[in-house]
Amino acid sequence: MDEVTQFQAVFAVERISEAYLLPVLEAMMDAFPFVIKSFHSDNGSEYINHQVAKLLEKLRIEQTKSRSRKTNDNALAESKNASTVRKYLGYSHIPQHFASQVNTFAVEVLSPYLNFHRPCHFPTEFQDKKGKIRKRYRYQDMMTPYEKFRSLPEAEAYLKPGTTLKKLDALAAQCSDNDAAQRLNDARAELFQSISKSQQSAA
Repeated sequence: MDEVTQFQAVFAVERISEAYLLPVLEAMMDAFPFVIKSFHSDNGSEYINHQVAKLLEKLRIEQTKSRSRKTNDNALAESKNASTVRKYLGYSHIPQHFASQVNTFAVEVLSPYLNFHRPCHFPTEFQDKKGKIRKRYRYQDMMTPYEKFRSLPEAEAYLKPGTTLKKLDALAAQCSDNDAAQRLNDARAELFQSISKSQQSAA
């Protein structure tokens, strides 16, 4: 997830290991419409290894990692686990052999909805009477990740080659926010019905 715009790419893998995460990591980088300058991860071996370092070096992306016992290093990403991943995929265990179906849903339906149709809170900083900088989350500052990106000065200068604001505007305008939410709910219901039927057949 991008820390400035909250633009995010959701993927699913069968196992948390280097072999499974490396191709997904590359796909994630491709999913963002703008150039990625740095990559921050936790300090698990699936992220901190020679293959990931080689990929990021190839893409000229700087890597940083979370500090041990510093729970707020990934605060924004962890909050999204609750507000997006857990909200739409639940807390129950999903057997790993359904990873491909879940990934299709996440890439084709969930991620576009989150980035182009679901508003997020963005903070406004202010100084209190003691001179301390605080953050306030105002309703009028809510916008989708794409709207936030669109609001940045000279936003088009950050886009990847071949990507334009016109193309992204067209993606955002393909359907209304309500229609996108309905499509998400329908696709999620179909996904879990398929998983449930498969599990009942195997029982």
